[in-house]
Amino acid sequence: MSMLQSFEPLILGFHFILCIFLIITILLQAGKGADIGAAFGAGSSQTLFGARGAATFLSKMTAIAAILFLVTSLTLSGIHKNRSLNGLDISMPETPAADTNAAPKEEPKASETKPEDKKE
Repeated sequence: MSMLQSFEPLILGFHFILCIFLIITILLQAGKGADIGAAFGAGSSQTLFGARGAATFLSKMTAIAAILFLVTSLTLSGIHKNRSLNGLDISMPETPAADTNAAPKEEPKASETKPEDKKE
């Protein structure tokens, strides 16, 4: 068992949290057409970080989250590949294929068995 396989649950949990964070950072970013609304009196909603501060901050956070997402995806893929090459993959157990052409065998019930005639 490799060292990364023992950390798989932690990597998977971090991967899920990273997915949600990546979605949130993408949705928080303003589109390129948002500047037109500010020109018509909507005001500047990005004054906390400066004129372009929030956009560059969110862009950098999105880029970092995307890189980390790629790394965790490749790590989980490598763990799964290593597990399947070593025969440790239990996600799909092997079952023998059923013969679909054969009729099911029916065994006679105890009440249906014919008693043998006794000859005297």
